[in-house]
Amino acid sequence: MHVIELSNQVFSQSSENQANQSAEVAFILLGFLEYPQLQLPLFLVFLTIYTVTVLGNLGMILIIKSSSRLLTPMYFFLSHLSFVDFCYSTVVTPKLLENLIVEDRSISFTGCLMQFFFVCISVVTETFLLAVMACDRVVAVCNPLLYTVVMSQRFSFVLVIATYSWGIACSLIYTLLFLTLSFCGTKFINNCVCEHAAIVAVSCSDPYINQEITSASATFNEVSSLMIILTSYVCIFITVLKMPSTGGRHKAFSTCASHLTAITIF
Repeated sequence: MHVIELSNQVFSQSSENQANQSAEVAFILLGFLEYPQLQLPLFLVFLTIYTVTVLGNLGMILIIKSSSRLLTPMYFFLSHLSFVDFCYSTVVTPKLLENLIVEDRSISFTGCLMQFFFVCISVVTETFLLAVMACDRVVAVCNPLLYTVVMSQRFSFVLVIATYSWGIACSLIYTLLFLTLSFCGTKFINNCVCEHAAIVAVSCSDPYINQEITSASATFNEVSSLMIILTSYVCIFITVLKMPSTGGRHKAFSTCASHLTAITIF
């Protein structure tokens, strides 16, 4: 009984220390600080890029949702890709723009943690959405007669939910690992965003296990999604080469144009 009480007391004290640490720690984002003469031009450049990104992604979503001809799996995935890209830009860019025009570049422990969490969700989800879209293109080009059966609305919805779920799961793991690190006082982050490597570099504790687990997980995500995309396009390329007509080949490649563009930008 005494052991249980002692364990609860230790756990409560640890949680309280973690909360106190979170309240005391502050990060200073140093990104672009070494170029004071470029602060205003950079602000205008990033503001323009952000505005174009937001309008482009929201416009894409509205066009797809409002047109009955675009209610296909490919455009369904593309609308979610635009949404994730919009979320990523909105999480990162406002703080970047603020740091370019104000002297106070600080961000709280909680703020940095939340930015890191949502950035991870966006990146992982976008990575696997591109892989899902590659699979969709394989079915469309290699088995066009079965496309409507295989890529049904329900199955497309399940695939999208799976990508979001995996993104949230990975982000939770990375964030929990982040919380195992200890920080003391004010820390200067040599970046314009709360990115994992930059945060780990200013930790007061040994980040070895944290780095190894995060690196292994990130490598798995990147390699697995890349292999799905490459395998899909090898199958598409082989199928296209077997097509007798030039028109058929051109049509097959044109159906992959939007996806290839998204991959290239990403």
